[in-house]
This record gives sequence, C-alpha cells and structure tokens, in this order.
Amino acid sequence: MERRRTEGKNHWYHETQSSANRAQALPLVPEAATVNDPFLLDITLPEDQAANLDGIVTPARKLYALLFPQRVTVNRLRTFSTYDRLSTALTVAQVFGIQRLCNHYAARLAPLPGPDSSRESNYRLAQITQYARQLAASPSVIDTRARQQLEDVGLTQYDVVVITQIIGFVAFQARILAILQAVLGQPVRAIPGMEIQQEADASLFANANITWQPAIDVVDLRIANAQQMASLAHWQPLPELRLLAPLLAHEHLQLNALGEICDKLTRATPNKQLAGLTALYTARINGSVGCFAEALQRTPQERSMEQALRSGEREVNREMADNPQIKALLLSVQLLTCAADRFSSLHFSLLVEQGFSRQAAVNLLMGCALNGWINRLKIALGQTTFPETE
Repeated sequence: MERRRTEGKNHWYHETQSSANRAQALPLVPEAATVNDPFLLDITLPEDQAANLDGIVTPARKLYALLFPQRVTVNRLRTFSTYDRLSTALTVAQVFGIQRLCNHYAARLAPLPGPDSSRESNYRLAQITQYARQLAASPSVIDTRARQQLEDVGLTQYDVVVITQIIGFVAFQARILAILQAVLGQPVRAIPGMEIQQEADASLFANANITWQPAIDVVDLRIANAQQMASLAHWQPLPELRLLAPLLAHEHLQLNALGEICDKLTRATPNKQLAGLTALYTARINGSVGCFAEALQRTPQERSMEQALRSGEREVNREMADNPQIKALLLSVQLLTCAADRFSSLHFSLLVEQGFSRQAAVNLLMGCALNGWINRLKIALGQTTFPETE
C-alpha cells in the first residue's frame, strides 16, 4: 500500500488517491518550490567547481524545464499532466531519500489540484505511482506486464517516454545532489527506515549473447519532422544513445538535453577503462542487461573480472581484494547506486585517498549517476532477448 500525504500534516509523503473536496495542502518547506536553481536546488559551489560542472548542469536545467513546466497542455496523444509529472517526481525523490529533493517536489506539487475522485482516476494514479516506485527502487522488476499496466490505464507511448524520462532524471538529480553534498562536506541526513536497493539477480547476466530491442514504436522516419530528424542524426552516434535515440526522439527536445549531458560527461572523463568499469557495475546492480552488454563491448574486461561482475557483489569484492583503488571506486558506485542518501564526505574522501583527483572522482561518480538514468531507460523502454537453449 503506497504512503499517502495526510492533509492535516505538512509532510511530503505522497498520496495515491485523490479527493474531490481537498483542502489547500501546504508543503513543509514552501520556499523549496521557488529555488533559483531547480536542478542543484541552490547548492552553492566554489567557482572552479561550478565552472567544471556547467556543461552538465546547464542542459540538466533545460531538461528540468521541459519535464516540469508550470503548465502542460494535455491531449489525446499526451495525457501526462503537470500533476502527474510532479507526483511521479515526488514518488521517485521519496525512494532515494534526498531531503532537499523531496522538499522541492513536494512544494511544487502541493498547490496543484489533483485528479477527480473517480475510481478510474484513483486506479490510474496508483498504477503510475507503483511503476515509478518500482523503476526507481528495483529497476530490474520492470517488464512487459508493467508497461502493459500503464497502457491499460490510458497512458500512450508518448506518456511512457515522458514518465520514464522523469524517473531517470530524478534518479540522476538525486545522485548529483548526493555527490555534491559529499564533496562539500555537508552532513548526511538519512531518513529512518529507508530501504537499500538490492542488486539484480545474477541469473539475468548468465548469458553473454543478448539482444536489446525497443518495446515501443520508434520514431517513424517517413513522418518525422525536421527537428526530430536533426536530433536523431546528432545524438544517435553517441554509444549510450545508439539504440535509445529512435525512441527518445518522440520528445526531441528532451533527447537534445540528455544527449548534451552524455556528450559533456564523456568528454570530461578521459579514463575510458574506469568509466567503462563504472558503467558495468552500475548496470549490473540495476539489472540492465542491455547496458551491461554494450559497456562490455566498449571496454572489455579481463575474463576473471567479467565473471565477477556477472556474479555480483561477493565475487567483485574477492576479485578486487588486491586492488584498493578499484575496490574503493566500486564500493562508491555501489553505495551511490543502492543508497544515495547515505553517500557522505567520508566515502568521497576514500576515493581521494586512493589516488583519484577530486575532479576525476566527481566525474566518475557523475558517470555512475548518468548510467543509472540510462539503465532505467533501457529497462523500461525495451526488452532483452536471450539465445535459445537446446
């Protein structure tokens, strides 16, 4: 049963049922809705750090504006309203437990009128909330049935792209905030009772030969507009977006922003072997078999390391026992992926102590955050096929 926001209490627990006679609900921190920077949520960075992050933060702010405008015009093809978007964002923020993120989306959601109180509206909202929580907290459980449940309550393929982008974006935002709070030495404010994400089952990674294919229609090149074609041509060459771009081009402005983030972060991380290892372990934890296979193609690993990654945490720790630098990196990747709200300055300091420069550590961790976003897109918008066994 999903947690509901009680009208008489100004906290940010999210409701899954609506009421025709709602009182005006006030957020716990109303000023959190009007921050100057809706992506970093007014985290103040030293000038040099702000400059280093600008190439990633600027397109992230653009994407925030696209995903969460003040008003959304809904129609037959695009039914995902402002309320739907912000309630989804709050659900995801709750999963990750980053307090300032929860405050922000709660403050933006609180004054909005909810859907009507009909059984159909309540069921639609419940299905959206369930999907958001599952893709945020346990990505590997999302399958064809989960997508079908969204279609059954009236979401179109355009809506499915948008809700998945929102979940991936807020997951990315939560981890960027966790990283920067750790870099700045800000204390961790863990919320009691928060669950830790469990790594995906090893059986998903038993087969080396897999094929990923879209689960919804890609943009039809025969009827695509000029902006969609330009976006597709520009961003599909990026390895991370090669297979996703034809799906994401349904919302080409969102694809442009995501593509810019991918491109800038790739350029900022020159050590491709470490970036690839980060991508592999993030995909392994989240259960993105497609992302794992692609990362392995780009950055092949020694046989023993590949097998350890396929097996999971215990074998990875055993394989890395004599390599403290890589072990420190993978431990940080694991914590940031599974419990971002617990990532602290202590964990960041361990990376620096193992020889990573502060900027290199930040870039690798941001790569982990981006990989988590891409993992969720690949899991939710596609399906993996395995070779038939005799």
